Amino acid sequence: MGEFYALRRELLVTTAAFGGVIFPAVWYFYDRNVALNYLLGAATGIAYLKLLGRNVERLGTEQQKVGQSHIAVLVGVLVLSSRLDGLHIFPVFMGFLTYKATLLLYALRTYLQPSTAE
Repeated sequence: MGEFYALRRELLVTTAAFGGVIFPAVWYFYDRNVALNYLLGAATGIAYLKLLGRNVERLGTEQQKVGQSHIAVLVGVLVLSSRLDGLHIFPVFMGFLTYKATLLLYALRTYLQPSTAE
């Protein structure tokens, strides 16, 4: 479980770092409102990852399959962004997808890293 906790922490920190780098860039190229929408989406992505990690942690001990509670976070923020005037769906969704960049980076790093199990 130590490896799992380290991986979960690494993914959360990397996602937050990506959001911290991308947020000012979005603000520079667009405006504050779009950047804040992106930041809301990035925070939603972090919450999604955290809930997904919690569901995976419980897998095998408390439950037999991964629950769907983490999906409610995305659905909730998208519904909220479609209802409120200051929020826009596209930047919120793109912010949410920031966690995918983290997963892609992790996959590339593990693929390119030489294997030590030989």
